[in-house]
Amino acid sequence: MAAAEARGAWCVPCLVSLDTLQELCRKEKLTCKSIGITKRNLNNYEVEYLCDYKVVKDMEYYLVKWKGWPASTNTWEPVQNLKCPLLLRQFSNDKHSYLSQVKKGKAITLRDKNKALKPAVAEYIVKKAKQRIALQRWQDELNRRKNHKGMIFVENTVDLEGPPSDFYYINEYKPAPGISLVNEATFGCSCTDCFFEKCCPAEAGVLLAYNKNQQIKIPPGTPIYECNSRCQCGPDCPNRIVQKGTQYSLCIFRTSNGCGWGVKTLVKIKRMSFVMEYVGEVITSEEAERRGQLYDNKGITYLFDLDYESDEFTVDAARYGNVSHFVNHSCDPNLQVFNVFIDNLDTRLPRIALFSTRTINAGEELTFDYQMKGSGDVSSDSIDHSPVKKMVRTVCKCGAVTCRGYLN
Repeated sequence: MAAAEARGAWCVPCLVSLDTLQELCRKEKLTCKSIGITKRNLNNYEVEYLCDYKVVKDMEYYLVKWKGWPASTNTWEPVQNLKCPLLLRQFSNDKHSYLSQVKKGKAITLRDKNKALKPAVAEYIVKKAKQRIALQRWQDELNRRKNHKGMIFVENTVDLEGPPSDFYYINEYKPAPGISLVNEATFGCSCTDCFFEKCCPAEAGVLLAYNKNQQIKIPPGTPIYECNSRCQCGPDCPNRIVQKGTQYSLCIFRTSNGCGWGVKTLVKIKRMSFVMEYVGEVITSEEAERRGQLYDNKGITYLFDLDYESDEFTVDAARYGNVSHFVNHSCDPNLQVFNVFIDNLDTRLPRIALFSTRTINAGEELTFDYQMKGSGDVSSDSIDHSPVKKMVRTVCKCGAVTCRGYLN
């Protein structure tokens, strides 16, 4: 599998259950890290999570799922044998979380007869444990695939939703068949100090976008021209900001207001700072019209028109994207869209960068206006919202004082 991924081969979901795979591997004495079987635990037992609880003759027992072993090998173990305080704490927290959700004033956690958890409680605890493991694996995968400094974390304390099943993390535009992305500039600057000399922006007839603190200083609607692979300046050039990627640790989290997944920053972000790019599959506007109608029926919005000078192409982040795929809409956003040109100078295909409009504190959700265009205008044809594309009005849940009521 690792060799196949290195060659860029396609991977397909396995139709065999995880338990069956684990059982077959152990029978054949094979290790497979992706399903939890390593040399360390091939013949050893390590607690993966706790499934159930009971009291027998005043002695407490927990039903243990062993890491890398199928559920058929689960065993009841006395609490004094368990050296896993974190898992015990998670078990207790999940139990109380479930009981608080059902809101039964006289809910009893143990049956009087055999002092065991009710089946519904145990089932919920197992689902939460499996979800926790799945989200951790997804988090690890996202961090393996990213090419930027900032770390990606995943969190869900709201419901039982796991990782999206049809989303693939990418770091740059993925052209659809028939679309060519020229990623090599034809010329570059020869500056010794790009901040003071006439640099790539001057060649394009615009001002340098950044100040000495790497904050954007140009108004929305002004394009950003960064130094490219042909320029003689080094990686520390003050005109290389977007191309360095996200510098902040961000968290994809499950929102509690019905907006699904969202993104929050784990560190403070200064105003006018670059936060992330909006990437996805580059498709024609005609294809975007077709997909837009399908997305409308599902109530999702991932189409971003690249209409800096023309309206030929659209970025679709529904299946292929980065952290920006999970950023929610707000009518009072803290991120602003800018068009960026680096190696590809085709004005039909700008890169889309999101900059902070104000200081964003750690723990605050990141948002941008889905009707916001790189030109700075607000119109109905920016992100999958043209009258043709959007036939069904989607209710906005941003909660801002200035909320328009609908995404479109």
